[in-house]
Amino acid sequence: MKKITFAILFFILSASAVNAQNIIPAQYQDLVKKLVATLPRNTSTTFKDGASANSESLIDFAKSMLGIRYRYATSNPKIGFDCSGFVSYVFSNFGFKVPRSSREFSGAGTETTLENAKVGDVLIFTGSNSKIRRIGHVGIVYSIDENGIKFIHASSGKAHSVTITELNGHYRNRFMKIVSII
Repeated sequence: MKKITFAILFFILSASAVNAQNIIPAQYQDLVKKLVATLPRNTSTTFKDGASANSESLIDFAKSMLGIRYRYATSNPKIGFDCSGFVSYVFSNFGFKVPRSSREFSGAGTETTLENAKVGDVLIFTGSNSKIRRIGHVGIVYSIDENGIKFIHASSGKAHSVTITELNGHYRNRFMKIVSII
C-alpha cells in the first residue's frame, strides 16, 4: 500500500513540477509578446533537420506527383488523391497543419486576392457546378506570369489525376477565394 501511495504522490509532484516550468511569470509576458512582434517575418520555414519550406520547394514537391491518379477521399500517393487530400499532403510534408477537407480551407491561412496571389497560395473553388456557390475543390498556385495563373491540383475531370491547369474559363467561374498558408 505504501508503494502505491508513494508512486501516486511521486507522479503528482512530477506533473506539477513540469507544469510549473512552462508558465511565464506575469511581469515577463508583455516583454515576450513585444519581442516576438519585432521578429522579422520570413518567407520560408526552417525545420529541425535544417530543411526549408518555401514556395519553390513546395511546388517542386507537388510537381513530383503529377500524373498520380484521382481517387475520392484519399491522401496517399500510392493509392491516389482527391483535391484536398493532395493539397493537405503537400503542405503537411513541409510541417504545415492544414485542413483535410476543401471546405475547411476557407478558414485556413490568410485570405488574399488574385491580384496579390503568390506561388504556393491555395485556390478555393466551388464544386463542379459553378452555380452552386459551395466550396468543393482546392488547388495550389503553380505559376503566375503574363498569361495568368496556373495551378496544380488533383482533378476528377478529364485528366483524372494530379495535373496543372490554367485559371480561366470553367475554373475562373468556379473561383471563390484564395488563401496564403506559407
